[in-house]
Amino acid sequence: MKTITWLGTDSLHFPPVDQAFDDPPGLLAAGGDLRPDRLLAAYARGIFPWYDDDSPILWWSPDPRMVLPPDAVHVSRSLAKLIRQDRYRITMDTAFADVIGHCAGLRADREGTWITEEMQAAYRELHRLGHAHSVEVWQADRLVGGLYGIAMGKLFFGESMFSLAASTSKIAFVALARQLQQWEFALIDCQMPTDHLQSLGACEMSRAEFQDVLQRWRDDETQPGQWTFDNNVLKKH
Repeated sequence: MKTITWLGTDSLHFPPVDQAFDDPPGLLAAGGDLRPDRLLAAYARGIFPWYDDDSPILWWSPDPRMVLPPDAVHVSRSLAKLIRQDRYRITMDTAFADVIGHCAGLRADREGTWITEEMQAAYRELHRLGHAHSVEVWQADRLVGGLYGIAMGKLFFGESMFSLAASTSKIAFVALARQLQQWEFALIDCQMPTDHLQSLGACEMSRAEFQDVLQRWRDDETQPGQWTFDNNVLKKH
């Protein structure tokens, strides 16, 4: 019988990802902390934290993995029509704390959030350090949708998204994918499969293949500094 690996706070060691559990699928380790160097070490190995206030920090490496190459994003006719209507203003890195707060709040209302206060603080610090980024969708001056994640090399690790108006998280995702395509990013990691992500073109990739992609792209030069959209990125396609 497998026993879970408990991480200390004095080392950034993680067990090999092929030691992850089959049940629950992808669970790899527990414990440790969420300091920036540990989080970055985890993402570089294809590992991410996912837990709630009633459990220790849990670390995961699922097999298969949900992913999307930026040039493969699917835009339905109805979504394309909504984008063309220009109802919303879309920005990057202007309201990171608000985006992660909305993501946490919506999940707390629906199913109990895994975006704990500890997680929010950790990712706000990664944003301050230039590793975490957000996309915001605005209706006038009201934030109505968005997403956030981690950039490493030519990879973007999506964490969570939210909508306060119809399809605004999808608009944020399409905008992100098209901008990442312009910047020659190789892949968006979506972590776990959902119908929402599948509707945008995300598909499954084996853990072994995902690890190969990590090795190939994680050490490339990434897009530096605060992110902003190229002019009319949504209208270039």
